[in-house]
Amino acid sequence: MSTTERPRILVVGGGYVGLYAARRILKKMRYSEATVTVVDPRSYMTYQPFLPEAAAGSISPRHVVVPLRRVLPGAEVLTGRVTSIDQDRRVASVSPLVGQPYEVPFDYLVVALGAVSRTFPVPGLAEQGIGMKGVEEAIGLRNHVLEQFDKADSTTDESLRRKALTFVFVGGGFAGAETIGEIEDLARDAARYYPSIKREDMRFLLVDVADKILPEVGPKLGEWGLEHLRKRGIEVHLGTSLTSCVDGHVVLSNGVEADSHTIVWTAGVKPNPALARYGLPLGPRGHVDTEPTLQVKGTDYIWSAGDNAQVPDLAARAAGQENAWCPPNAQHALRQAKLLGDNVISGMRGFPQHEYKHASMGAVAGLGLRKGVALIKLGKLTLRFRGRFGWYLHRGYHGMAVPTWNRKIRVFADWALGMFLKREVVSLGAMEHPREEFYEAAAPVTAAAEAKRRQDEPAARAS
Repeated sequence: MSTTERPRILVVGGGYVGLYAARRILKKMRYSEATVTVVDPRSYMTYQPFLPEAAAGSISPRHVVVPLRRVLPGAEVLTGRVTSIDQDRRVASVSPLVGQPYEVPFDYLVVALGAVSRTFPVPGLAEQGIGMKGVEEAIGLRNHVLEQFDKADSTTDESLRRKALTFVFVGGGFAGAETIGEIEDLARDAARYYPSIKREDMRFLLVDVADKILPEVGPKLGEWGLEHLRKRGIEVHLGTSLTSCVDGHVVLSNGVEADSHTIVWTAGVKPNPALARYGLPLGPRGHVDTEPTLQVKGTDYIWSAGDNAQVPDLAARAAGQENAWCPPNAQHALRQAKLLGDNVISGMRGFPQHEYKHASMGAVAGLGLRKGVALIKLGKLTLRFRGRFGWYLHRGYHGMAVPTWNRKIRVFADWALGMFLKREVVSLGAMEHPREEFYEAAAPVTAAAEAKRRQDEPAARAS
């Protein structure tokens, strides 16, 4: 039990569910009723639907993250990882960024670790692949793509140019289709400032093992999205997998091969593997098995929701879909987090729990600047939009869904400025190694380095 006079509510994970659940608990809680502790290896929450736009430069990366300590002033925020949970003693082992691990006791537990990229043992993927789960990856992808233009413009070697200007994206769901749409737009804008590079010199490939893209928006809009990407010159290989990418040599299962410096992996997600060490009941795919009340099965003091939870979809089951589970999207995560917070308060006070039931309102996706699709469900009425209006709905929904008014205003301000100012296309690749130049200036000169300098000096003078 908690060593404090007040009971402790421990929230493991500061992502979408963890942040919103903690805010809800703090809002509903009476003064000094409990201590809320949030543990996450990052001190901020990332709004992942905006990562493609952050990678393309339409939104400042700082505006797609929410600092936990700022929006949870009444909570105790610990930067670290929960490595294990002892349910008998009700303590969690926390490994901080620095220092020795320590234990945090709790009375009530919220498990909101979210998901990680789902990968496969593809040769070369770990060395060559770029993910799109965090803002760091979005920033890195933007700098990397623009750096390829600098490389292509600086060489006359045709094979090096082709490799620099070939971009491969694996995964045709929301993340893959939206990212390739945004990056292709970015590449078109960047090419205007490189006289030696035209759109025809670039090659974009989208690869997916499924027979369609954007399954979340339905077959009609998915087909429109597919044709739209192809009209933009993007090669789409469906029913195809990536079999190898050693040293950037991409080999697809349909026999297509290409050399590329840019391989972006967005082929789905899986529950955080750390869940296996918590001693919780897990479903067949590694999700925490929960009741409709979001309580972990077999417990009355542990709750879970979001991407790491297997939550029964009561609305779909009522419509006749047996064994339906809530899909891992922001729409469900937001509503689950709020109900979870309410149920934690109810459980702490001895009141009954409420079940989660929400019928999908549809889905939206952006495919670049002024291009998108939207599926809107109003009861039995289904509306489909595409093109510019679908893009407006995509931005409108996510602009209002991003947490806090501070971030909403900043995001809308970025969009408003984008209507009048051109997109910035400068690469800040040196950010990944910011001390390299200073180290070269400050490092002591060794005898070997001095001998090499003297050896190279005559050749430099001659040239």
